[in-house]
Amino acid sequence: MQAFQALFERHHRRVYGLVLRLAGNIDVAQDLTQEVFIQLWSALKSFRGESKFSTWLHTVATRVAISELRKQKRWFARLHTAGDDDYDHHLVHEDSADLSELDRLIQKLPPQTRWVFVLHCIEGLRHEEVSQELGIAVGTSKAQVHRARTLLEEWLSHE
Repeated sequence: MQAFQALFERHHRRVYGLVLRLAGNIDVAQDLTQEVFIQLWSALKSFRGESKFSTWLHTVATRVAISELRKQKRWFARLHTAGDDDYDHHLVHEDSADLSELDRLIQKLPPQTRWVFVLHCIEGLRHEEVSQELGIAVGTSKAQVHRARTLLEEWLSHE
C-alpha cells in the first residue's frame, strides 16, 4: 500500500495534467485521474518492466481517459464549457507543464481534435501511436492535428 501511495504521489500531477488537457473540464479530469489510479491498482501486476514505468503509466492513463470520455460523450458534452474560468488556474495549482494561453484555447477544440492534438503535439506520440490509441486512421490523426493547428492559429490571431 505504501509503494502504491509513493507511485501516486510521484505521478498523479502528470496524469492529471494529461487527462485535464484531454477532457477540457476540471471535474471530469479529477474523476478520470481517480479512475486511472483505480485501474492502475488492478493493472499493476501486468507491468512487465519492458519499458519505463512512466511510459507504461502514460499509456494506461491515455487509454482509461479516452475510454471513459467515449463512454460519457453525451454527459461530457453537457459538462464541457469552453469558458471555464478555473481551467487555467487549476493547471497552475497542479503544476502542469505549459500554462500559457494555448491551454485555454486547447479546451475549445472539438473533443477528438483535442485528443489527437494533446497526444501528438503535447505528449509527443507519433501519428501511428495516436491512431492506435484512439482507433482512428493515421490520416485522420494527421488531419485532426492540422485542423487543431488551424483553429488555434485563427483563435490566437483574433486575440
